[in-house]
Amino acid sequence: MSFPTVVPHLLAGFGPMIGAIVIRARRARLRQPVPAHTVRLRLSMRLFWVPPLLVTASATVLVAALLAHLLGGPMVSLTSAQSLISTVGGPVPFLISMLVAGPLSEEPGWRGTAYPRLRASLSRLQAGLLLGVVWAVWHLPLFFIPGTIQAGFGLFSWSGLLFTLSVVPMALLTGYAYERAGVVAAIAVHFGFNTTMALLGVSSPITLAVVVAVQIVVATTLLAWRRDRKTDLPVQADAHQVVPDSSPRVGQTRG
Repeated sequence: MSFPTVVPHLLAGFGPMIGAIVIRARRARLRQPVPAHTVRLRLSMRLFWVPPLLVTASATVLVAALLAHLLGGPMVSLTSAQSLISTVGGPVPFLISMLVAGPLSEEPGWRGTAYPRLRASLSRLQAGLLLGVVWAVWHLPLFFIPGTIQAGFGLFSWSGLLFTLSVVPMALLTGYAYERAGVVAAIAVHFGFNTTMALLGVSSPITLAVVVAVQIVVATTLLAWRRDRKTDLPVQADAHQVVPDSSPRVGQTRG
C-alpha cells in the first residue's frame, strides 16, 4: 500500500475495467456486434430501479448487523464511521473513494462485460454463481497486502472465510441489478454494500455470517420474483446471437 508497490496494486484494482476496455476495443476493431444479453444504458424508466436497488444493498448489511447484535454480536455503532470519514478528509472524499475503489473500477468489467457473455450459455443463477466464484478468487491477493481490510481479517480466519463467501451472493445481487438497469445499477449495489460495510465497521464473524445469510435470502428472492422461463434461459439457438450496435432497442433484460 506504499509507493512504488501501490502502483501495481492500483492497476490490479482497475483490472476489470481495463479488461473491459481491451475487450470492447477489440470488438469495435473487428466490427463485432454487441452480445445479446447486454443491457444498454438509456435515460429511461429503467434508471428508476437504481435508488431502490442501492437502498436494498445497504439494507442487507444494516439489517444483518442488527440481527447479529440480537444474536450476541457487537452493537451497531457509527463511531468507526466518524473516525473513517475524518481520516479520509470528510464525507465527500469518503464517498468518492468508496465509489471509485470497487464499484467504478470493477463493475464495467464484471457485470458490464463478463456477465452478458456468460449469459450466452448460462442461466442468470449459473452466470451469477460462476462469476461470484471468480470474483471471490480475484479478491484473495488482498489478504496478503498489509493495510487492506482483508489483510486485517486474515485469510485463514472466520472473518476472512465469511468475507470471501459473501462475494458470491453479492455477485447474484449485482447481476440482478445489471439486468434491471445496466452497469449503473450494478455500480449502485456494489457502492451501497461497500459503503455500509465500511460505515458500520463490519468485521466480526457473527455479523459477516448474518450478512451472508441475509444476502442469500434477498438474492434468491429477487431472482425468483417475476421469473420468466423464456427470458431466464440462455440463448440456445446460437451462442453468438447478438444485438447489432446500431439497434435502437434496449438490450435484452431478464425479469
